[in-house]
Amino acid sequence: MLSYSLSAMQNIGKQKPILVVGHAADQVRENVGDAADFAIQEEQRGTGHAVLQAREAVGDETELVLVANADLPLLKTETLAELISIQENDNGAFALLTVRSDNPRGFGRIKRDTTERGAVSAIVEEAEANDEEKRIDELNVGVYCFDAKWLWPALERIVPAKNTGEYYLTDLVELANQDGLQVSALQLEDPNEAIGVNTRAHLAQAEAAMQKRINERHMLAGVSMKDPRSAFIGPHVEIGPDSTILPNTTLEGDTKIGSDSIIGPNAIIRESQIGDGCHIEASVIEFAIIEDEVDVGPFSHMRKGAHLGKGVHIGNYAEVKNSRFGANVKMGHFSYIGDAQIGENTNIGAGTITANYDGENKNNTEIGKNVFIGSDTMLVAPLKIGDGARTGAGAVVTKDVAENMVVVGIPARAIRKVDK
Repeated sequence: MLSYSLSAMQNIGKQKPILVVGHAADQVRENVGDAADFAIQEEQRGTGHAVLQAREAVGDETELVLVANADLPLLKTETLAELISIQENDNGAFALLTVRSDNPRGFGRIKRDTTERGAVSAIVEEAEANDEEKRIDELNVGVYCFDAKWLWPALERIVPAKNTGEYYLTDLVELANQDGLQVSALQLEDPNEAIGVNTRAHLAQAEAAMQKRINERHMLAGVSMKDPRSAFIGPHVEIGPDSTILPNTTLEGDTKIGSDSIIGPNAIIRESQIGDGCHIEASVIEFAIIEDEVDVGPFSHMRKGAHLGKGVHIGNYAEVKNSRFGANVKMGHFSYIGDAQIGENTNIGAGTITANYDGENKNNTEIGKNVFIGSDTMLVAPLKIGDGARTGAGAVVTKDVAENMVVVGIPARAIRKVDK
């Protein structure tokens, strides 16, 4: 959630965002890394006190200070830029974001003066609002752009709340009015930008809104979705034009999908590359590379290190791990291939497995080009099968097989060369 907020901030101004941390500060630092600089709030004494802790990190040369709560993952960079522009043009004490909503979610209520401009005259926290004030539907989002020269001394003037002892940033509205300075407001057009996350229910609402935003971006770029509500796509996923995402599909991490591919229904793809013209149906693809014109599934699993060449066919109930398939390899169903290299145009019969683990080590299997592996073949690694070879159904292959040789039985034995 924090990464979304930081991402919106990173494109504003030349300075890194400054993250004020307190509780679990070490965990936050570890996860954020160098995406932000940090200021420590040793005692959690309210939002006004938190901003004051960032003064040294901000420095004295900064003219404007943008402040936002870190639990607003849906804020857009464009909105923050517009808020900054308002403050630059109005030249008041500060500008803030508001939203109109019938669901106050604990936000403070915005009170405006009676002038034509309707500047902000007060922010009333929900806990202190009377019945009439609670009916106000314009809410304080918790995002501000301050005149820095006014901000820092004003923070020192905030009086702590009697009931909590905390210093509230919202009290700056009253101080600005006392100084005869205007407080401007930018009302959000998209209320979803104001979704703050305080509960698991809020988190689900934010995720749903973010998913809708992501899916709309892909559809506007030429991706088709049969049911966008059931397509769960991560923020870093790339999808080529004219691809189709079918229902109940999840795309995660730095996944890249080419053009004219069909993904789903019921597909899960994590940190993988899918080429053009592929079809992945009801299967799990993880840390894998799939080249153009490949079809997988239903009900198959491509695990870490699987690399399928152009035109490969993987049918149902198949698993591939740490293996490379050459172009046009066919593996119909009920098979497991691990730690193997398979040459182009080879056929893997139903029920084939590579016995690649001997209890201590993972061993490699090499299968050449134009090989035919019969159904229920067991390939006991380490093993090498030459180009054009064949295995009979049910063979248990424990020794290398020469090119164009036919082997059958348990253990498999050579019976003849392939008829040409």
